[in-house]
Amino acid sequence: MAKLNLFIRICIAVLLVLGIIYVSSLVDFIFTPIISLFNVVMVPLMLAVFFYYLLRPLIDFLSSRKLKRTLAILLVYLVIAILLLGFTVGVWPSLQSQLLNLGNNMPGVLRAVGEQLSKLENTELLSGLIPENMNLSSQLMGYLNTGFSLATGYVSGLFSFVSNFAIVLFTFPILLFYMLKEGGKFGDKLVSFFPKRYHEEGAGVIAEIDGVMGSFIVGRVLVNLALGVLMYIGFLIIGLPYALLLTMVAVLMNFIPFIGAILSTVPIFIFGLIESPSTAVWSIVVVLVAQQIQDNLVAPYIFGKSMDIHPLTTIILVLAGGDFGGIIGILVIIPVYMMLKIIIVKLYQLFIRTRWEEEPEPAAPMGPLEPVPGGTAPPSDAGENVE
Repeated sequence: MAKLNLFIRICIAVLLVLGIIYVSSLVDFIFTPIISLFNVVMVPLMLAVFFYYLLRPLIDFLSSRKLKRTLAILLVYLVIAILLLGFTVGVWPSLQSQLLNLGNNMPGVLRAVGEQLSKLENTELLSGLIPENMNLSSQLMGYLNTGFSLATGYVSGLFSFVSNFAIVLFTFPILLFYMLKEGGKFGDKLVSFFPKRYHEEGAGVIAEIDGVMGSFIVGRVLVNLALGVLMYIGFLIIGLPYALLLTMVAVLMNFIPFIGAILSTVPIFIFGLIESPSTAVWSIVVVLVAQQIQDNLVAPYIFGKSMDIHPLTTIILVLAGGDFGGIIGILVIIPVYMMLKIIIVKLYQLFIRTRWEEEPEPAAPMGPLEPVPGGTAPPSDAGENVE
């Protein structure tokens, strides 16, 4: 009966939540300003959270060396500014040259890809596999043109989005500064909103979420940097055109779980095919070897058990995040899933498992029967000898 009453209360709570959601949808004009504010703040807030977890270990280390936290943050900002200046002077000219060269030679690139596909189509190996009425090269070129058009439009929209919110994006260093300075107090303030009897459990949940988020972000950055170094060295060895540009694209795309690694392989294969079919094959070999080293050697060492997510779950989450929130949804869906998983598991342990899985207490053993006043004494045990 107790389990049935608990189930009924859970059902009523779910119905109340659904009712609140339905009523809120009827008065959505009230939430429009809040949603607009959230959209404006979302990008700088995401950047601030990302760099907060990335830089916090360094700030904590400097603070442990008797350096004031504010001074440590300013010192890290100065180092980042020097690194950005070094990137602008040392790396950006080469990267800009490759970008301009690629933009100017894009028609020739597509033409060269078409010629290579036509040659491959006429080889003995592929000619026996491809039906006679199927023009493989023209179909692939049509897909490539469509893909490049979509990519160009998406990049243009992305740059337009960034330019429209350029002023807001400059606010993220300010947000980051206060997060690095006061970030340790946020968990305590959040716990203070919980009922007093759940302060310990709430502090544990927040600490677990904080640890998982920190290890995920720092680990992802380290893993992607290792992948970029391996791929760039391999591309230089095989002589792949636009090696630096393709490596940076692959590193950025690898922040998208599972799908990013596949999408970044397509331009690498295409530009390898421009050079020669053998270069295209070797470029795929370099990508596969680098990813195997990343997945089997680097990632397990860095992540440990913090990324205990099944690959099928990752694929479903990425598809759902892309459908709901586009590229932003894809980037944040894994951290959001990990946070919700921790919260749901703790709620289950507190409010459901302790009640549903509670075993009934065993009945107390009955003592020897006492004689009733005015009645007969209880019979003796059958095993006793009656004299």
